[in-house]
Amino acid sequence: MAGSAGWLTAVVLAFALNVVSCGPAVAWGDEGHEVIALIAQARLDPAVRKAVSALLAADPDPLTAHTIAAEATWADKLRESGDARQRTRQWHFVDIEISEPDLDQACFGHPPVPTNVPASNGPAQECVVDKVQEFAAELANPATGPEEQIVALKFLLHFVGDLHQPLHASDDHDRGGNDKPVSAAGFKPGNLHHFWDTAFVERLGPNAGTIATNLLGHLSEDVAQAWSRGVASDWALETFRMGRDDAYGQLPQPNARGRFRLSDAYVAMATRDVATQLSKAGVRLAFVLNTALRPKR
Repeated sequence: MAGSAGWLTAVVLAFALNVVSCGPAVAWGDEGHEVIALIAQARLDPAVRKAVSALLAADPDPLTAHTIAAEATWADKLRESGDARQRTRQWHFVDIEISEPDLDQACFGHPPVPTNVPASNGPAQECVVDKVQEFAAELANPATGPEEQIVALKFLLHFVGDLHQPLHASDDHDRGGNDKPVSAAGFKPGNLHHFWDTAFVERLGPNAGTIATNLLGHLSEDVAQAWSRGVASDWALETFRMGRDDAYGQLPQPNARGRFRLSDAYVAMATRDVATQLSKAGVRLAFVLNTALRPKR
């Protein structure tokens, strides 16, 4: 994106002072989703920010606190509770295979939500692209009941973020990198998905608030406006290309045991990519919420 290279270089240089070793991870882990929500919150229209706060304050669910950052992690907490795992697990990603990319196939043929059924009770085999579109439509519809409106908001806070994680949108027949063991200097060994989900995020700063503030401070309005276009399928394909070209495309050859040793250059590239994707997701989450909840004239 024109104009984005300079701010990304500045971001990574600034964050180099804050690099910490990779410790136990919270699951775009919790920290990544919190960063995205905080960036979005800063870019909401005042009336929309007020509406979002009111919806979250009315949320009776005890799984998370009712701040925008905490609620952005709610969908993961829900997925790990009871029967919601099987019902919502596949909503978090769109596994477009890098060998034969097919968005429609990755979205299970886009099954419709049955008439008069809320999106939160939709088919288990749906992808994150369709869920973002469905929940955004519900949030914008004044006929949506108050309970479903809260749920739609909470899913959007999470799913717009998931849509921008490169290994939630690309796949090498390896469960989005979960089956590729990797290691790198200064990191605990793990799998490729974990590194992109959490370890590279942790390089950006000591906590979500600091990371969000730094990313916002390096974000120009021209770049933000350029990102505030398109729909979920456009963003998914853009994220897929990053996954294909960078997350997978820049991997070294594995060793004899099938483990990938990431170079310092790979880690630096991935950190820049993660900074970009967190920023894009925050800007686009604000775009989605402003579009859905802006008072109609």
